[in-house]
Parts: sequence; C-alpha cells; structure tokens
Amino acid sequence: MNTYSVTELKENTFFSDDVILDKQFLLVPQSVPVSEQLIKALEDWSFKEVLSEGALGINPALTASTAEVKEETPENHAPVTGSVLAENIRNVIENSENTDTEGDADAARISMVEKVFDEYMKYIAAVYTHYATHKEINYEEISEIVKEFCVFIKENRRFVLRVKPDMEARDRNFLVSHALRSTTTSIVIGMQLRLPLTKLVELGVSCILHEIGMIRLPPQLYMTDRPLTPNEKKAIFTHPLLSYDILKGLNFPLSICLGALEHHEKENGTGYPRHLVSEKISLYAKIISVACAFEAITAPRHYKEAQSPYEAMVEMLNKNRQFYDETVIKALLYCLSLFPIGCYVFLSDGKVAEVIDVNPDNPKNPIVQVVATGGQNGEPQVIQTSDTGIKIVRALSKAETDDVIKLNSAK
Repeated sequence: MNTYSVTELKENTFFSDDVILDKQFLLVPQSVPVSEQLIKALEDWSFKEVLSEGALGINPALTASTAEVKEETPENHAPVTGSVLAENIRNVIENSENTDTEGDADAARISMVEKVFDEYMKYIAAVYTHYATHKEINYEEISEIVKEFCVFIKENRRFVLRVKPDMEARDRNFLVSHALRSTTTSIVIGMQLRLPLTKLVELGVSCILHEIGMIRLPPQLYMTDRPLTPNEKKAIFTHPLLSYDILKGLNFPLSICLGALEHHEKENGTGYPRHLVSEKISLYAKIISVACAFEAITAPRHYKEAQSPYEAMVEMLNKNRQFYDETVIKALLYCLSLFPIGCYVFLSDGKVAEVIDVNPDNPKNPIVQVVATGGQNGEPQVIQTSDTGIKIVRALSKAETDDVIKLNSAK
C-alpha cells in the first residue's frame, strides 16, 4: 500500500487504483479525477495522507481539455459557457463575412466552418472537464447549443462535411474530437431521416455525451497504440454503462441515456453491453453507432492511418446487415453519397475533382468540383457526374489525396 501526502494532490490528478482512508473508507474509485472540492474537504478534516495500491498520475484526456480551455480563456474570465460560445461563433462568422473573398469562396467558407468547429470543440472540452471536476452538466444549456449546431449544419451542410480530421486535434483531446465529428454525422443522418428538430437535439446531446463514461477509465486504455489485454477490453466495454449511469444520475431524458448505453449494440446481437438485437436497440443508438463507426474509420488514430471516406463507406455497406440498421446506413449513403463529400476522385475525362455535394436521386453520381481548373470567368468548375456523361472512375488513394491537398496548399 502506497502512502501519498494530501499536499501532493492536484485537481485532475488521478490514481491507477482506488484511493482509501484508514485502509477502509473508499475515497476515490480507480481513475476518477481528484476534484478541488475533495482536496479542500481533506484539508478541512485535517487528513494528512491517503492510501492507494496505484500510482499517482495525470489524465491527459482531462488535462488536455482543461489546458485547452484555460489557454483560450483570459485569466479571471468565465470558462467556455453557452453564452461565450455563441459570442465567439458570431465573431467568427462576422469576421469571415468582412474578409475579402475574391479568391476561392468555397475555401473561405470552409475556413469559417473550421473555426466554428474549433469553438464547439472548446465548448465540449469544457463540458467534459466541468463534469470531471464538478459532476455537473447543464442539460438546458447543452440542448440549446445543440439546437444552434443543428441550424449551423443545415445552413452549411456541404461545407461541414468537407472538414477533415487531423492528428493534432485528436492528440489534444481524443474524446472531444470523436464526440464532435460523430455528432455532426449523426445530425446529418437524422436530417436525412427527417427527424423533427426536437429529436435532432436529443440525438445530438446523446452523441456529444455518449463517451462521457470514458473519463472514469484510465486514459491509457483508449489512447494506447498497443493491443489491449482481455481485462483491459472488459474495462473498455463498461464505458456505455458508465455513460448511462452518469446521464441517468443527472436526470437526462431516457431516450438520451439509451442512446449512450446502446451505441455499441449490433443488429445481429454481437454488440455490447447487453447483446441487443435490431428491434431492441433505440433509434438514437442505431444512428450514433453508424456515425461513430464512420468517424473511427476516417479519422487518424494513434495505432492506425485514417482510411478514405470512400473506403469507409464501402466497409460500412459491406457490414450493413450484420452490424447496422439498414435504414440508417441508407441515410448515411444518401446524405454523403457513395463517394462521400470531401472525397477526391478521378473522372472519366482524366481530371481530378473533389466531391462537394450529393445527388439526391443517385448516391453513385455526386456533384464534384474539378481541382486546379476554372471556368470561363475563373470560377471553379463544378460538374454533376452521371452514368451517361462524365463519370467517377475511382476514388483517389490516401497517398494521392494527400498529394493533391499539398499541391493545392502550395498555390
């Protein structure tokens, strides 16, 4: 049993095993962050030391959130609340509108969307950090934020879906990056399914918080690049239950809680934690399952390279009947296309293009924008691909895509 002085404890530090007092009283469960209130209580009670079989460390998933929020927040100012987020987003949009956009208008719009996404990242990081340190989540506030996010996605859908993930964002905060990108895809799927705004908001809240239970687990379990042991896998498999318990304990609606609980269930009953089959899985969970899987395939991770959106779509379609709800997969296909928005493709006329929008009548033939050429007035050349006209021959490989992006960035 290791002994630690109370003076060693800092907010957001954690232990790799349970922390106890007097070899009997459980003070902090394994890997639950130490809060400022706990430190103050120990000092008020005149406790000088605590005991644990584990080691004292820092949870990078939480400290990244805290550091990111503090870095962007001037000293003695409020943290990233809903009102701060709204003001920051207004400033981003206003600055974007006031910027000279004589060049590529699409590039300027994407740049604006990326900045808005960064603001939402900071907000979600603040939500996770605030829960970790205070065990509180403001349901009314986060619902209002998601409502505004739904409107933003609807107004900027084809630009939102072209925002690409990067390793830097995932290194800063894996859970937050995953939550935001999965939520974006979930909301787009929900819109394709014509869910009313009230249900889109519930879906978005559930998806933002579906991994909140992860902060009760050691970060090395979900941030490692090594294979997990059987016991470590069992621990990871508990995170939907932990998320459910957290949200239920905070009196979130049952539909939101079930979305978090069941997002790893599969249509054929091979998922977890309850091995539910198709008709037993909630709609929100079915949508989050598809969105999370697509995000995981297309985003870089510590242990693998990201696959292209096209490769991800093909993989999702191949696993359709086994793992995912057929209606939800179809919605993903029609809202992104077979060659998803943001994907680079090789055309039958020998040109390279980026997919910029879907064809609502045929997911195989999306709208593309030719790379490095323009029309008569210098505007980007936009083509509606078809079976009888210019066709998509194939999607570019990741290496080819990287080369195209580097070439455009250098211009």
